[in-house]
This record gives sequence, C-alpha cells and structure tokens, in this order.
Amino acid sequence: MSESITIVGSLNMDFVVQVGKLPRPGETVMGSGFCTLPGGKGANQACAAGRLGGQARMVGRVGDDVFGSQLCESLGAAGVDTSSVRVTGGTPTGVALIFVEDGGQNEIVVASGANARVTPHDVRQELASASGGLLLLQLESPLDTVEEAATLGRKRRMSVVLDPAPARPVPDTLLASVDCLTPNESEALMLLGRQDGALSLDEAPDVARALLRRGPRAVILKLGEKGAFLDDGKVVRHFPAPKVEAKDATAAGDTFNGALAVALAEGRPMAEAIAFANAAAALSVTRLGAQASIPTREQVDALHKT
Repeated sequence: MSESITIVGSLNMDFVVQVGKLPRPGETVMGSGFCTLPGGKGANQACAAGRLGGQARMVGRVGDDVFGSQLCESLGAAGVDTSSVRVTGGTPTGVALIFVEDGGQNEIVVASGANARVTPHDVRQELASASGGLLLLQLESPLDTVEEAATLGRKRRMSVVLDPAPARPVPDTLLASVDCLTPNESEALMLLGRQDGALSLDEAPDVARALLRRGPRAVILKLGEKGAFLDDGKVVRHFPAPKVEAKDATAAGDTFNGALAVALAEGRPMAEAIAFANAAAALSVTRLGAQASIPTREQVDALHKT
C-alpha cells in the first residue's frame, strides 16, 4: 500500500488564451482561442497525484462562487480528497490569466483571491494528525503558511517536497525543512540571486550543489525538454526527457511533482521516480491546459517503459 500524499497550496481557475506570439509590454496581439480550465499549482499537483493513482488530499481555500465548486469537482473526479478545501466567503476564488504561444511557451498572471487566506492556523489543524507520507508545497500560498507547513511536516515525519514557484526569494529557514527542492531553471537561478533566467545543462551540477548547500536534502532541477538533474549529496545524475511535440507547457512542472510524489509514495527509488515524473511531464506538454493536460497512469506507464 502506498503512502498518503498531502498537498497544501493554491486552487485557481485558469483563463487560457492561445496566441501566435506572446505580447511585448504595451503590445496588443490577437488570440486564436479561449477556454476556462481548472488550475492552480497546488491543485494541479494534487490532480496529477490523484490521476496517477496516489492517495492525495488537497488543503487550501476557494471562494463561495461557481469557480470554487468547479475546482473541487475537478479534483474529486481525479480521485483527490477535497474535504480539507475550505470555502471562504467574501473573497473570490483565485484565477490565473494565461497566454499560450505557438510552440508551448506561456505567460501567466495570478490573482490569488482565496488562496491568500490560507493561514498557518489552517495548516496546524489539517496536519495535526498527520504521520508520515509526503507533503507537497509551492509558493502561491502566503510564505508564512508554507513555512509552517514545512516545519510541521518535518515534525510529523513527512517527506517535504517544495516547488519554489512562482519564482521568489526563499529563506534558508524554510529550505532547512525541505527534503526535496524542485525548481525549474528560472526558479533555481532566482534562489541563487541570478536574474538571467537561462540555465545550460553544463551549469546544472554547480547550480544544484549551490542550492543543496542552502539546506534541502535533495535538489531536482526541472529543465524542460532537457529533462531533470538530481543532486542529493550522494547521487549526481542527469535524466533526459522523452522527445515530444510541445503544445503548452502549462502545469508541466506541477505534473512532474505530482508524478514524483506518486512514485516515491509507492516506494520506488529516487532515480526511477524521476524517470516516471519526466514521462508524465512530457506527455502533459502535448496538450492544452493545466489539469486537462495531465495524463493517465496507463499513458505514463506506456511511455516510461518504452
């Protein structure tokens, strides 16, 4: 029997517009399509974990509106326990405005709404009886709430996985409570005080080791089409990504984290878990949307075994 997976984080309704090219500052471009899709980094990771067969529980907040109901229904359909998602009156459900360029690159603006109301008290209540399993965190919730969750997770013998996204400075006190840090390229460089946003595969070992020195017990760099890079102080290894035709990179990193958690919860070694997560993330970029793009377990197993 696999371990439980608890996700503390955001739930957003995504407003997605497809464009030929992303707009520059002050520029207006014409879109070719529009849809609303369930999203939010926390909910995306929960959806991935549930759809891939994990015992996932979502902790967060939505507004008392139709978007909140739709987000909980989407997670429920993926097998996620939403009993710890609180409905917050007087504030809207979080939303994200997403522009997707031909080729899969995107720009995202998030209005937090009820996600900003997730408090350390919420976390203390929801993790009070936790023991073991995995805890997935991101940075679309208030930082003091994320820090409280990480601290309590360690005390409850949970494996704490932090996705430091959206990119922002993170204190070493938080990283000291993290078992596995999973930044993408820009997030990794932000944590090291760099603003250039580009990371070559040759730089990955130095960047991962520099992040490891800040306190986490393992670092997995998510490098998009270049795959992933692990440094846990003992194993230093690059994991190539499967080759696919990318259409939309939205939620690829979230899919990676959800899949990683499922594999680890099943007791797989880290190397196998990363390869499984790479396959899940690769499949997700071949489809439009966040939760809508997350593949099934059968699809990931088929690609992972090829």
